[in-house]
Amino acid sequence: MPRHYALVPAAGSGARFGSEVPKQYLELAGRPLIYHALAALCACEWIDRVWVVLAPDDEWWRTYDWTGLGGKLETVFCGGGTRAESVANGVAACALADDDWLLVHDAARPCLSQQMLAALCDQLADDPVGGLLAVPVADTLKRADAKQRVAATEDRDALWQAQTPQMFRYGVLRKALSAGRALTDEAAAVEALGLRPLLVRADASNLKVTYPADLRLAQLILQGRDR
Repeated sequence: MPRHYALVPAAGSGARFGSEVPKQYLELAGRPLIYHALAALCACEWIDRVWVVLAPDDEWWRTYDWTGLGGKLETVFCGGGTRAESVANGVAACALADDDWLLVHDAARPCLSQQMLAALCDQLADDPVGGLLAVPVADTLKRADAKQRVAATEDRDALWQAQTPQMFRYGVLRKALSAGRALTDEAAAVEALGLRPLLVRADASNLKVTYPADLRLAQLILQGRDR
């Protein structure tokens, strides 16, 4: 039977966040931001192992205690200059069976729930392609011109906002990433092979921390779950 594994690229600096500390190590609820994403993956009964892809010169990882996450966690210091490079390097380092499932998750999505993980693994169990967590777009979308004025209002019907984890067969994902395209997520690389990933509905609580306000919102979400 195919097994499930997870990969978390965490070699970035989080420059958009405007902090001297790499974003994945900023404090959230008394832990580094990445800890919460890893905790969710390590606690999932579907997942056998979790790899963290770190920068070769990462000086932060060893300053924290990760033992509470258990024995599933492994580190590889092969991160690249972009998220896509880090994922590709991590996929190459895993060396799994082609039929095994690999879930790629953002280090900056700390509020992933076990319900979302179970839904993703369950709905994709027999899927020939794989898929990703996503939410339908709720807001009205505006396209801007060069002067930041509205050029058009876009039809939001059938539009979804991609999240992570994104889950694909190891062989498919390795082939998709080998093309070296500059894409923002794994699903786009798989789509470039002519395949159509399944959208598995999640919710907005699985937010990505990009700006300081997102960190405060993530704190509220995690506190709400602890009550």
